[in-house]
Amino acid sequence: MPTPLLTIVAPTLNERDNVVPLVRAIERALEGVAWELVLVDDDSADGTAAAAKALAQVDARVRCLHRIGRRGLSGAAIEGFLSSSAPFVALIDADMQHDESALLRMLNVLQTTDAELVVGSRHIEGGSSEGLSSEGRVKLSELGARLANRVTQVPVSDPMSGFFMMRRDVFDAVAPKLSVQGFKILTDILASSQRPLVVAEVGYEFRERLHGASKLDTGVLIDFAMLLADKTIGRFVPVRFLMFAAIGGFGVFVHLGMLALMHFVAGQSFALAQGIAAFTAMTTNFLLNNVITYRDRRLRGARIITGLLSFYAVCSVGFVANVGVGDYLFGYGQRWWVAGLAGALVAAVWNYGASSIFTWGKRR
Repeated sequence: MPTPLLTIVAPTLNERDNVVPLVRAIERALEGVAWELVLVDDDSADGTAAAAKALAQVDARVRCLHRIGRRGLSGAAIEGFLSSSAPFVALIDADMQHDESALLRMLNVLQTTDAELVVGSRHIEGGSSEGLSSEGRVKLSELGARLANRVTQVPVSDPMSGFFMMRRDVFDAVAPKLSVQGFKILTDILASSQRPLVVAEVGYEFRERLHGASKLDTGVLIDFAMLLADKTIGRFVPVRFLMFAAIGGFGVFVHLGMLALMHFVAGQSFALAQGIAAFTAMTTNFLLNNVITYRDRRLRGARIITGLLSFYAVCSVGFVANVGVGDYLFGYGQRWWVAGLAGALVAAVWNYGASSIFTWGKRR
């Protein structure tokens, strides 16, 4: 087998029925080109990895990277690209919605021009978004594109595209700055490069899914929003901390609401109502942080209980620090609101740092 000129990476999650059709489609589209396909599977429940490995046994152009304990399109794409020694790398969906015939045009552009990255676009001549399942998804994609262009400062008609090709050395240079979370790696590449990349675009028709189900959900939107925030303000304050603090602010309203409900409506003593309100707010904060702030380390099953207990312990220490710092500063003549704000900030930093280690710390 000749050394590949082009490595195509296709992240997969429950795409077993698409493996063979994808390989055959790429084979037809790239006749005469030395290519390889890396299927990066996130431990699919439907046996996608087994199907990919079986195909690799009879077709040396196919490889399978079977990931366990890690998920996400961006991380899969990064690992697939880094496993390649080919001078050009491409990302394509395994669901057959991307038009594989555009791969040859992308490769020709990279070989004959000074372009460093070629984007498969649905929004230029020759492109179409007809494969999107609803009008809502179309509008959501358009909104995401406008926001992404504001962050990247690179005029691309389809910065949300998951279909692109680039020079491998250019990817290697930007890879250390990329996030392994989320789905919109193209936006991350454009925003993370130390200099504006030379970008070209080719139109393609976004087709309807052949098999399987879409992976787009609320979590994908949260990841994208956090990616944009990280590329704008993340250099000053960690976005994860801001999300943690925002949920903590929401917890204050939960605390006050439960306090009023238990004391004025249920007629409980203030001390008991305060205790119930505190535990309700901490529980709410834990659940929201588990789903949003730490969704890449999300606790499941029995670990939710142990995680909640550790979060209670962390926040209890934060409460003591809050009161202690505030009282100390107030006693030395600081204004009440300065002392209170300082105590709250110390508690927030402690809660964030300690819970990152003890509650959502990465476990081997």
